[in-house]
Amino acid sequence: MTGDKPEGGEVPLLYSEGNVAARVALEREVRGWSTTELAERVTRAGVKMNQTAVWRIENGTPRRRINLDEALAFARVFELPLEELMSPPLEGLDIDSRRLVQEAVEAFYEARDARDRLHHAVVAIADHIKAHPDSSRAIHEQCLRLMGDEQDARALTSDIEDGGHY
Repeated sequence: MTGDKPEGGEVPLLYSEGNVAARVALEREVRGWSTTELAERVTRAGVKMNQTAVWRIENGTPRRRINLDEALAFARVFELPLEELMSPPLEGLDIDSRRLVQEAVEAFYEARDARDRLHHAVVAIADHIKAHPDSSRAIHEQCLRLMGDEQDARALTSDIEDGGHY
């Protein structure tokens, strides 16, 4: 992937310098500021910048790089968290929506990883029972003891008997 543009079906980065450049342009335009006015505000925020630098960040080919001090100053001037400034400028997606989506994505991957762990554990127990058939009843009783809920324990032992979770 070159720069921040997706090629051949690649997914663009959720947080990137290209996003910052696009958000700078969007936030400046939404506020009705000129590139000169934004440069002055960034300078007042403690990071020296001129109008040409702002224009090159937004439009340059190649685009002007943004250092961390500048990114922090933009976030301060736009009154946005740095994480939000680095996020893609999607229409109709405010910071609360973006955070909810981020939480859902993280929960999705955690759940997927947990399902994989469960599957591997169930397969290992099933293999153990095949090698030690006399342990089957004790394993099922231990599941019930640890889980405390008979319905959940039955579901788990059913997965074990089937030899896997999925």
